[in-house]
Amino acid sequence: MLRIITQQAIAETELRRICNQIHNDQIRPKEATVRTLIETVKSQGNKALLDYTRKFDGLTLRVEQLRVSGSELDAAYQQISPELLDAIQVARGKIEAFHRNRVPQSWVQFGEDEVVLGKRYTPVDRAGIYVTGGRACYPSKVLMNAIPAKVAKVPRIVMVTPPGENLTINAAVLVAAQEAGVEEIYRVGGAQAIAALAYGTETIPKVDVIAGPGNIYVTLAKKMVYGTVGIDSLSGPGSVLIIADSEANPVYVAADMLAQAEQDSSAAAILLTTDSLLAQKVRDFVSKQLENHPGRILTEKAIAHYGLIVVVDSLAVAAELSNLFAPQHLELEVADPWAMLELIRHAGSIFLGNSTPFAVLLNLAGLNHTLPGSGAPRYASALGVETFMKYSSLIQYSPLALKKMSNAIQILAAAEGLPYHGDSVRLRTKQ
Repeated sequence: MLRIITQQAIAETELRRICNQIHNDQIRPKEATVRTLIETVKSQGNKALLDYTRKFDGLTLRVEQLRVSGSELDAAYQQISPELLDAIQVARGKIEAFHRNRVPQSWVQFGEDEVVLGKRYTPVDRAGIYVTGGRACYPSKVLMNAIPAKVAKVPRIVMVTPPGENLTINAAVLVAAQEAGVEEIYRVGGAQAIAALAYGTETIPKVDVIAGPGNIYVTLAKKMVYGTVGIDSLSGPGSVLIIADSEANPVYVAADMLAQAEQDSSAAAILLTTDSLLAQKVRDFVSKQLENHPGRILTEKAIAHYGLIVVVDSLAVAAELSNLFAPQHLELEVADPWAMLELIRHAGSIFLGNSTPFAVLLNLAGLNHTLPGSGAPRYASALGVETFMKYSSLIQYSPLALKKMSNAIQILAAAEGLPYHGDSVRLRTKQ
């Protein structure tokens, strides 16, 4: 049963509990397993990938089958409907247009005494894209993760995804990959795929950045290989937090909470509202809509463990609780969402108004739905073009500029116990 809380202190405790419980239940028991798996792939390469595919997926895979063939890529277009192809292409266009406008630009600044400072942005050499697979079909995740890398002009993009029955990869996923400009695809998933991308095998190349959400094993593996490679973020179980006033529609609110809950048994769906009657109606509609839900068991589990309704005294209190939780998705279903936006500091994505469910981010909005997990929006942001780029600082001093700064640099170098730093300037300026 979806719980309703009316006291702020209890609400704060419950929101912290949800974050902590997800961490304790999902992460800690699995850390040793993932660490062993990574080390095995690191030392055994392809052999480990084949062994783990047999062990975890129940599939016998040969080395030559790791990479998806060109004929499979061609055939995928014949296996999806024209309508689905059109939808993929529409989504691709919107996502690409959004990210093209956000490519970081190199710059140079000319100061006095011929001092030149700047930043030069360049893409990484190789990007690894992880796409959840098996029985699942997520072409939108392919587009969201691969297109920013392509827009960033990464020379080589490698995609990994778990195989389904008979070692097949979902045709829509393969089409989406090609539409996004990715043709190097390997049928391997889980933490072993992350390890392969991080360290390379005889077949799969080592990459510089790994992007794309996965299950808890994938998230843990990304956490453990960070430093060897870059990562987009630690996604973790998803969350939606809805702030609603008396003008919100309880049917819509209930549907949005269930839309989050149906994705994962650990997904958090939270409503903060100033209207106690709305709270009761939402709880009733959640129960009613669950009756005929095709994924009822998983969705009910998420609602029971990580679902919550809090009746607050004001929208300001709701914003305070939302900032405490820092959700992946935040919906502002209030009369004036733009005014309330000023109170929000931490959220992966923010949806304004009653006509903007977070489901629009799935394909067509253009903005990226690869977001950091609950709590992480306090310090992290959505995947973007910058995920696949880095910058080099540019510095040029003229002899005159160096001479003017010589004394200050030498004093600082001496204070920090770095005499050769000082000498490197003094020797250039003593004449």
